[in-house]
Amino acid sequence: MTATTDLIALVGALKTAHVLCIGDVMLDRFVTGTVERISPEAPIPVLRIDAETAMLGGAGNVVRNLAALGATVRVIGLIGDDAAGGEIRALFDTLANVEATLPVDPNRQSAIKTRYLAGAQQLMRADRETVAPLDAAMRTDILAAASTALKHCSVLVLSDYGKGMLLDGVAKELIDAAKRENVAVIVDPKSTHYGDYAGASVITPNRRELRLAAGLPVDTDEAIVAAANGLIKEYGLGAVLATRSRDGMTLVSSAGAPVHLPAEARDVFDVSGAGDTVVAALAAGLAAGAALDDAAPLANA
Repeated sequence: MTATTDLIALVGALKTAHVLCIGDVMLDRFVTGTVERISPEAPIPVLRIDAETAMLGGAGNVVRNLAALGATVRVIGLIGDDAAGGEIRALFDTLANVEATLPVDPNRQSAIKTRYLAGAQQLMRADRETVAPLDAAMRTDILAAASTALKHCSVLVLSDYGKGMLLDGVAKELIDAAKRENVAVIVDPKSTHYGDYAGASVITPNRRELRLAAGLPVDTDEAIVAAANGLIKEYGLGAVLATRSRDGMTLVSSAGAPVHLPAEARDVFDVSGAGDTVVAALAAGLAAGAALDDAAPLANA
């Protein structure tokens, strides 16, 4: 496996990566301010707002990370016929080497996650979204767009946030289409029914997602490996890269011994989007020609 000091050469090669990302795109809003008192109306803090910012979230955050790593990216997602959808489209337009296909579904509102923060402390999050599968016409359009885009990419990322883009067998159809084009597939899962992702090259559950999907404990290294191996055998997966927060990651492959990657110590207040970063780095590494056991340490770093 590549030593950490040798990852620099791989980072330099990421600009050659061509990745397709399909999934639930959304808008992440951050409302920041200060809290100096408790409301007289209810036992809640009063946030005096100082600033509001917005950035791409969900599958959009995966794309943002890929672009930051220098990869060339195609993204397919859905937006609503609303102001947030226009904002999402405009944010994609600011990213270099990103081509966005964002059909408008008039029956769907664009997904927005709004986080309220006092300093580094998150007070609450408010979500506005439509959770529903694609209608027949939209499904046909999405699959057609994916078929075309797959011819120009070496890795497909399915970023599933459970909002509907990949429901009702769409994920499986995309995996099958990618396999016909010899394109590797990385899945960041939301569903616990891994039949939706059968045949994927790599799946990247966190510890909780792995436990729910496998129905097994995941509290030790050995348990993580056993749960991952069970999913690999049952669903024909190439590998499971289990993210374990402060305990790093575990890579379990259908061929080869499991590898435990320790986390590097960091002071972190909010881990939102960490999984997106892992998926982006893994996808960029594989698309740049790295082997899985080299791309995984890059994602961990």
